[in-house]
Amino acid sequence: MPPRDANGAELTEGCSITLIKDLKVKGSGGVTLKRGTLIKNIRLTDDDHEIECNAEKVRGLVLRTEFVKKA
Repeated sequence: MPPRDANGAELTEGCSITLIKDLKVKGSGGVTLKRGTLIKNIRLTDDDHEIECNAEKVRGLVLRTEFVKKA
């Protein structure tokens, strides 16, 4: 089953996403990614509820699909 965003849209390798809420990034020294942040070129993982990406401030970030929507 392919991963789906918060609205139920299917996420694919390399697509762009937008955050739907502010997220505090653990282990990054207090960085918070703000709601509406655009993240490009995502990578899918073995877990259908997680994706990997690189944000402007954080590299190698793993996000839960419930906090993103397809851009």
